[in-house]
Amino acid sequence: MRIVCISDTHGQHRQLTVPEGDILIHAGDFMRSGQRLNEIVDFNDWLGSLPHPHKVVIAGNHDLLFESYPEMARGRLNNTTYLENSGAEIFGLKFWGSPVQPTFHNWAFNVDRGAAIRRYWKKIPSDTDVLITHGPPFGTLDKIDILGPHLGCEELAKTISQIRPRLHVFGHIHGGHGQETTKATAFVNAAVLNERYELTHKSQTIDLIVNRGPERNSIR
Repeated sequence: MRIVCISDTHGQHRQLTVPEGDILIHAGDFMRSGQRLNEIVDFNDWLGSLPHPHKVVIAGNHDLLFESYPEMARGRLNNTTYLENSGAEIFGLKFWGSPVQPTFHNWAFNVDRGAAIRRYWKKIPSDTDVLITHGPPFGTLDKIDILGPHLGCEELAKTISQIRPRLHVFGHIHGGHGQETTKATAFVNAAVLNERYELTHKSQTIDLIVNRGPERNSIR
């Protein structure tokens, strides 16, 4: 099962080269201004032009309409499976997606660290295979640059250590782009823009063997 991972395109999706795969994941921040319906329509049309049999999308902190006018925004996004603190099963894999991240300026889906955000992570089913969140877990691909502080969510990191999903895809911190792997979980920060909002990174692909243990994950 080839999963193609992207995030934080911020309206530049049509400039991106996306490799073929079985499932395309976008981990949020696909809008530029966050408040124009035509941005969602264009993104949705682009998704529909891609060859992947399944697309899975979550919102990010810049996708403001999905918080302020959720029914209207979701209604324009019909070429994908949209997840918002919800799940879906595709090709035998159980997905869970959430746009929530620790409070960061005055953007969408902000939740305070600690008990407030922990409530959202408790909703993640224990048998989740592929977890998609907009923000990273604390300590994993969550720094703007090598000298910067860790910006990820501590409570999310604790939850992942308990649930042990096979794959965790996120973005939000553009400078954290890349992959890390533990025995249980492959982590992908799929942001394709750098911190200056320039398109500098490629899509990333992950190969998962369906219905096998996490030790059989391969990363490319």
